Amino acid sequence: MSRGNGSEEEVSLVSTVIDSSYFDDVAKTKGRSLIYPPVHTQGIVLGGLVLVVKVGNHPVRNLSEPVQLFFKYNKMVENPACVFWDDENKRGQWSKEGCNITDGGSEFICSCDHLSFFAVLVNPELKVDKNNAVNLSYISYAGSALSVVFTFISLIIYICLHRQRPENAICLHMHLTGALLCLHLIFLLGSFLEGLLHSSYMDDWRCSVLGFFLHWSLLATFTWSALEGFHLYLLLVRVFNIYVRRYLLKLSLVGWGLPTLVAVVCAISGVYGKYTLTDSSGQTSVAHMCWMSSQFPHMLLVSYITTVAFPCLVILYNSCILGVVVFKLWGVRRSRRGFEKDGSWNKNRGKWTGLWKDCATVVGLSCVLGLPWGLASTTYILPGIYVFTIFNSLQGVFVFLWSVALMCKPRSDDNSSTRDHSSQKMMTTSFNN
Repeated sequence: MSRGNGSEEEVSLVSTVIDSSYFDDVAKTKGRSLIYPPVHTQGIVLGGLVLVVKVGNHPVRNLSEPVQLFFKYNKMVENPACVFWDDENKRGQWSKEGCNITDGGSEFICSCDHLSFFAVLVNPELKVDKNNAVNLSYISYAGSALSVVFTFISLIIYICLHRQRPENAICLHMHLTGALLCLHLIFLLGSFLEGLLHSSYMDDWRCSVLGFFLHWSLLATFTWSALEGFHLYLLLVRVFNIYVRRYLLKLSLVGWGLPTLVAVVCAISGVYGKYTLTDSSGQTSVAHMCWMSSQFPHMLLVSYITTVAFPCLVILYNSCILGVVVFKLWGVRRSRRGFEKDGSWNKNRGKWTGLWKDCATVVGLSCVLGLPWGLASTTYILPGIYVFTIFNSLQGVFVFLWSVALMCKPRSDDNSSTRDHSSQKMMTTSFNN
């Protein structure tokens, strides 16, 4: 290498291949594996190998002509991305900055304007382009608008039912419906103000307030869903000696107090603000929303704990409770078969009517227990995102159908048999003090 004073300096050129698992170990030794996502969350390293190209002891950047790197592959892969290991921000992650990739038939050609540790990621994070983002937004807006209308009607129905039958289960449904109403209202309000994110009116503190209430209402929805499952547990598992003094008051303290405490702690920590959703390239913004700020250092950790880990626990617990409900209903159906063998009750129409009621009970309880949120496990593919968006934006409609079923319950009881009543009793889940 020629120097400015006419002398020359020899530098060594290093080119080698190392195992990609090394970068996982680096992230763990630096203590970042619990705060930031794993190295390969953006995709899988092609062949599990990383190409190292270094010159001397100093970084080489902004090359006048990009260096070209060739990566061969033997089978078809999806959405390849040329990346390098970026450790300058003391975070350690794969970055696409300054690198482009072209498909040469049997090999990928990476063109980068610097030298570093290079690799090709395949099957990166699901690409949500602007067209799909717009479609999903319209579905969310329409579904949330319907949910707002129907949850409001459901609240009126529950209030009327509670005056006729002051049951604890109806009060629980009221609280859950109220949390859902807040969630969809705040989501629509934030979406309405989305166009103002880049204006002077929509400054940071207003967006932080919206993010606070959106997070709070989401936590409240999951908390009340968990309390619905706890209520069913007392009914179906413990059964006896389940009297709890000031039962509803204690549930309300948990249902509204826990989300408020978590949201306040997050607000004091400065979590909330403007969140930018980008496409798989990480360079083009797809949407903006008032949520957890993308600039907050530990945003991913907070998001994983409050919007991934906690909901997963709730869904797992409520799924077990729903399994108990199905087992109970199966026992009722089995005893009914024995009753039919004796010839005392032999109407085929009543048999199918009871089966239909049991299926409606299971489906209705699934919505009340928040199990549609479990469809988030299907969002790794684009159709799964659409299914998740449709079902969860329409949760208010499902709650309305459940409230109508409860409202029609007294009328059905008058015309039902004794064994139908045992099935309906499980559906109404009345837990009186």
